[in-house]
Amino acid sequence: QVQLVESGGGLVQAGGSVRLSCAASGRTFSTYAMGWFRQAPGKEREFVASISWSGSSTLYTNSVKGRFTISRDNAKNTVYLQMNSLKPEDTAVYYCAAEKLGLASRHRSDYDYWGQGTQVTVSS
Repeated sequence: QVQLVESGGGLVQAGGSVRLSCAASGRTFSTYAMGWFRQAPGKEREFVASISWSGSSTLYTNSVKGRFTISRDNAKNTVYLQMNSLKPEDTAVYYCAAEKLGLASRHRSDYDYWGQGTQVTVSS
């Protein structure tokens, strides 16, 4: 069992930056791929970014490429999402998720564990 706790959300102005963190419990964190998803009010939860167990492979949804960076520190059992040049349309609850096979993935169904989410609000 893996427990995931997100932090770092809040209110930020358009064009600003925020770094989200996701701390994982358990000794097997380094073998899991990790992902970030987001859900805006009235919308489906959507993929944002993913990183393989080693960090050698990353995936991004097109709308955040060049603005967001996913990274991980396996020694700290933590995955990060650095979000720059934020736009109002980035406003959502952001969730981190863990995938047992260790392969970066865009698909919600591939992920085995989810955090509770952290709110990011971007004002215009």
